[in-house]
Amino acid sequence: MTEFLYGVDSRVVAATLALTMLCALELGYRLGRPRAAATSEALRSHIGVVQGSLLGLLALVLSFTFAVALQHFDARNEAVVTEANELGTTWLRSALLNEPARGELRELLLHYTDARIAESHLTLAEDDARHAALARTDALSEALWAATGRALAADDRVTTTGLFVQTLNDAIDAYGARNATLDRHVPEVVLWILFVTFAISASVLGYSAGLAAHRPPLASVLLVLLMVVVSYLIVDLDRPRRGLVQVSQQPMLSLRASMAPSAP
Repeated sequence: MTEFLYGVDSRVVAATLALTMLCALELGYRLGRPRAAATSEALRSHIGVVQGSLLGLLALVLSFTFAVALQHFDARNEAVVTEANELGTTWLRSALLNEPARGELRELLLHYTDARIAESHLTLAEDDARHAALARTDALSEALWAATGRALAADDRVTTTGLFVQTLNDAIDAYGARNATLDRHVPEVVLWILFVTFAISASVLGYSAGLAAHRPPLASVLLVLLMVVVSYLIVDLDRPRRGLVQVSQQPMLSLRASMAPSAP
């Protein structure tokens, strides 16, 4: 199921949130300003308590959402490193096989690694291109298993071939695990709750300033903008192949260079 916010540019989300919160701040002020003279000190104190409670709730939701987004980002980084390590081990153990199986499998491993690197440069929004890249990876996986089967039939060294089969299986498992991490992101309902809490908090800040008969201070505006920046970072972390913060593909690129330094 495609979620609405996940398909929207992070900058658009941040700009819309900033505009909404500033409008909520101004609306709260305009609602509170006419009531300033008739408001008792007890009511002002009560509004202050509500404001503090809302900011506490906001901090809780914000910290939870940021922790989830950061956890997913770390998992994606670890998945890239794991797949690169497994493929690197597979490449090294392929040297233990006899020819012609060694040459055939190494060529397939090169193509497989190229396919994984090519797919990593596609965003999740590029459905057709990404599905084609994943289909090519699956086809190469089948070719690797078929070539491995022929190598087993021609080589009776159980220990050597067994080590290669084990690490090839681990590499293919790492491919599946890495793809699974791309589909994990902060549930959209959590983001909506966060954004609604932002808007309500901004309106209460403005209302409190209106009851005090002065416009929201600069500190309130800066707080709103800081909330927007943190929200942008959360959304950006949650999108591994878009935005400013992206998962590094350097482990895979380094692996490819070590496999064939002269290859483009």
